[in-house]
Amino acid sequence: MERMLVIAPGPTANGDLHLGHLAGPFLSADVCARFARAAGRDVLFGTGVHFTQNYIVTTARRLGVPPDELRTRSAEQVEGTLAAVGIEPDGFVRFDERYVTGVQQFFGRLHDAGKLKLRSLPFPYVARTGEYLTDAYVRGTCPVCLSEGCAGLCESCGHWIASGDLLEPRSTLNPDDEVELREAQVLVLPLEEYREALTEYFAGLAGTMRPRLARMAEELLSRPLPDYPVTLPIAWGIPAPFPKVPEVEGQVIYADSEVIAWSMHSSALAAEQRGEKPAGDDALWFAESGARVVYFFGSDAGFAFGLVGVAMLMALGGYTLPAHFVTNEFYELDNDKFSTSRGHVVTGRGLAAEVPRDLIRFYLAATAPDFQRTNFSRAAMDKVVSARLVAPWNRVADKAGRFAGGGPLPVSARSREAAARTVERFSAGYDARRFSLTDAAFTLTEQLGRLDRWEVTAADAGDFCHEVDVFLRCAAPLLVDLAAKALPDLAVPAVSSVTEVAPRVLPRLAEIAQ
Repeated sequence: MERMLVIAPGPTANGDLHLGHLAGPFLSADVCARFARAAGRDVLFGTGVHFTQNYIVTTARRLGVPPDELRTRSAEQVEGTLAAVGIEPDGFVRFDERYVTGVQQFFGRLHDAGKLKLRSLPFPYVARTGEYLTDAYVRGTCPVCLSEGCAGLCESCGHWIASGDLLEPRSTLNPDDEVELREAQVLVLPLEEYREALTEYFAGLAGTMRPRLARMAEELLSRPLPDYPVTLPIAWGIPAPFPKVPEVEGQVIYADSEVIAWSMHSSALAAEQRGEKPAGDDALWFAESGARVVYFFGSDAGFAFGLVGVAMLMALGGYTLPAHFVTNEFYELDNDKFSTSRGHVVTGRGLAAEVPRDLIRFYLAATAPDFQRTNFSRAAMDKVVSARLVAPWNRVADKAGRFAGGGPLPVSARSREAAARTVERFSAGYDARRFSLTDAAFTLTEQLGRLDRWEVTAADAGDFCHEVDVFLRCAAPLLVDLAAKALPDLAVPAVSSVTEVAPRVLPRLAEIAQ
């Protein structure tokens, strides 16, 4: 049986998850993994938190807490919020000695294989403090799309912006400091060496990539690819493990370059949670294992995972390359960007304290930013969930309950055909190749509406109860609590062999408290 490694890359450990995080990669990865398991596939779902970005330092400074305290607290918050909305990864990455060692060994292998080169690159530099500025430490204008932001991955266009390429750079640590460009020697992965292989790889994914990732890949491969730094001349991060390269002594591994080592670690933790004992963090990623890797992440992470990560796997050789990248756009709150610093935020944990999580999952799926920016509004959620989910489901449950306890009822060939089409339509939205939360939510709404309109009689009660059962099994990846209460198991059935059904009392959904 083919194994699927589902990965939702961890957020920066500088705070809790808000709905913008959840509506994108985390809910999508959870739903995809749940349906694949219900369909009989072997799935390992890994996520966690990323602990080494220097955004942790800048946030900690703003909050007046030690960075180590912030990242530990944030990991606990993220794990608790995922549980609050029913997102259940098999493996959750935490910052510990094993992770540090794994990252260092991964880059040690790249260096020993001769894939990392020593290069002199320009960085913004503050003479007053003797500090180089990278990523969260420096802000300016993106030279590709002219958006305002920090160095690193541009949220607007998705391109990676080298710190030295940022236009009009200024320090975020001390905005009054004078900033100059100064060269520093670092180890890099020369991405241009992998142009031909990357071009062929992305051509193979062209039919499944969402528009912004496809555009970014096309733009990047139309020009020289950069020397991507693997080490940085800053203090925050995992110490660079290259004793034979004195030029990078005291430097750290670039946090954004850890993506593959982090992903392999998440897969290994997921397998261990299931009782397996992989022969190393990378064991599940070897090509001969036959595993299929599926990533879920925001479009702004495409460069790190899609280009750099794949190039690293190509450089080492012998590893499977990701089969699918499922990306998403930004999710807004009341038509404005989520902002913790401005207090414009709704956390998943906070909403789950007021609203049943099945209702949250349904609404986030219905408004998911699969292809463009979408918006969360509490008033809209209350209205939509009540009209499209709670009220129709409760009417369906009441109709089915009228036939409970009366013994098995026959199921017709027509009903088996209808049930097969239902499974097919849900599967189209859940399958990783064309995955879409909004499509799955639309199918749920349409099929529930069909059942709600059904004028059930004694003659077709068996067909109705059968199709309600199939609907619930297909809706289970979204409506996790309802399905757990209503069904003896969550397997997607082989409907062609069903000849009778035993009606049962079904639970109702609670209305959102006004």
